[in-house]
Amino acid sequence: MSVGVLASGAGTNLQALIDHVHGGGGVRIAAVASDRAGAPALERAARAGIESRVFAATEFDSRAQRDAAIAAWLQERGVELVVLAGYMQLLTDGFLEAFPDRVINIHPALLPAFPGLGAIQQAIDHGVKVFGASVFFVDGGVDSGPLILQRAIELPAGSDAESAHDLLRPVEHELLVEAVRLIAAGTVRIDPHNSRRVVISR
Repeated sequence: MSVGVLASGAGTNLQALIDHVHGGGGVRIAAVASDRAGAPALERAARAGIESRVFAATEFDSRAQRDAAIAAWLQERGVELVVLAGYMQLLTDGFLEAFPDRVINIHPALLPAFPGLGAIQQAIDHGVKVFGASVFFVDGGVDSGPLILQRAIELPAGSDAESAHDLLRPVEHELLVEAVRLIAAGTVRIDPHNSRRVVISR
């Protein structure tokens, strides 16, 4: 399966995919796109010999136009699955229609709790005892798509958002890698009787 990755920042999730699935198990990262020219994720792609390109907002008249350009670029490279790895832009319906049920994201919360930005701080402010990460299929909402994988860990008392995310980051990496492997193996499907439910055949 050819995978395209969208990333805006440091690219640690991208690095996890490069280290653990790229070139093995029938998975190849074919392309990395970013909305930020200086994103370290682009350097990670270059070191791994993966083609990359920047799609800056200033180059396009609208978000829909930029998303159409990204989708076309990924399709030209044979991408079958799109992974959002710290991509800080909402995708338009047009992009999602280009890759139906083939765009996944990772979020640092046990969805549907704490969607959107600042999820870990939301959890801390709410006083939760456990938090975690969720991998899901992206739909037209904000962190609202069908859940593929989740994992919870304890939130230590007195944690701040940065230290809590340091604890959670390895979990995010493991879940994202596992989700890509499962999808590439053809074991993930959306229940035809309940579009909110993802079925995994292990």
